[in-house]
Amino acid sequence: MGFDMRPFNNSFFNTDPSDFFRDVGRQFFDQFPSTGGITTDVKELEDSYLVEAELPGMSKENISLNFENNVLTIEGKQSVENSEEDTNGRVIHRERSVNDVKRQLSFDNIQEDGIKASYDNGILNITLPKKDKEDNSNTNIQID
Repeated sequence: MGFDMRPFNNSFFNTDPSDFFRDVGRQFFDQFPSTGGITTDVKELEDSYLVEAELPGMSKENISLNFENNVLTIEGKQSVENSEEDTNGRVIHRERSVNDVKRQLSFDNIQEDGIKASYDNGILNITLPKKDKEDNSNTNIQID
């Protein structure tokens, strides 16, 4: 009696093995919180810079903003806990999610005491006024 070399018609064996590993990898990495940064737009005007940063789902209390050594730092920290209970009040499923994001942008010639920020609907708007141009007038020096 010989071995039958015909391929199996079972759909499990007709799949590409790389599909299995791709799905396992996707499931593994989907378990981790997002490592993405903060999406920002920066516009330069004649007298200021405007920064628009997206922080969807974050409450204003969980956002910190700092300007030090010509670096603007935007940080957001958020933790969410979801819990499902059965009819007897026993926890049958619980997930925790922590999302910490940080973005730093460098600016020169900023009037630090004039920086203003507002937060509405997941968008943080920051205005960084430029310092007044210093008087750089030239003085001609007479050579004797």
